[in-house]
Amino acid sequence: MSTAVLVALLAGAGTVLVLRRGALRLVVGFVLLGHAASVLVLSAGGGGRAVPLVGRPAAGGGSFADPLPHAFVLTAVVIAFAITVHLLGVLRAEGSAAADDEEDAAVEARLGGPDAEALPPTAHGDAAGHAGPEGAGGPR
Repeated sequence: MSTAVLVALLAGAGTVLVLRRGALRLVVGFVLLGHAASVLVLSAGGGGRAVPLVGRPAAGGGSFADPLPHAFVLTAVVIAFAITVHLLGVLRAEGSAAADDEEDAAVEARLGGPDAEALPPTAHGDAAGHAGPEGAGGPR
């Protein structure tokens, strides 16, 4: 598989996941975008070069592996890992990772989506946001 195709697939999937609703999808999307950036930087450094050895001339006229793209990728991997751990910690702290499906259903109900009838009415109003019996306009 070509490197450009791999970068395009990773970046496309990451972008789609970042733009979708759901906190866990957001984290996975950022991970995929980080991998796409790492592969892009690593492929920009070139490949197929000889490994540098101390005390011997390079085979083929002085062509050594460039360590700079590898250092950039290592830095990008560390930063992506730190962002992933931070986002997962934020999700765990607020407890939204387990409640994603319920939150998505509630948002769909408020927007009048296909699951609007799936949620039961609450004391504060029904799934569509209308006031319940204790709300404004209800019996006192």
